[in-house]
Amino acid sequence: MNLVTVGLGIFFIIYGITTYILRLYKPGFFWKLEPMKQKWGEKRGYFIHVFSYSILPVVLGIVYTILGVRD
Repeated sequence: MNLVTVGLGIFFIIYGITTYILRLYKPGFFWKLEPMKQKWGEKRGYFIHVFSYSILPVVLGIVYTILGVRD
């Protein structure tokens, strides 16, 4: 087991979940969200932001954690 890789995985999972929860309760906290909406449109900008800052870190965190445990 590689503790560094597992630690990074857990960090990414917590980061992704935290950004998702903050997005629900404090959407004004994300200063990059509005420029992304203006550049790519309301729905597409929001999706890109959610994917980049919430979904992708959780997926990478799961992968890193699995790889760290298997190592």
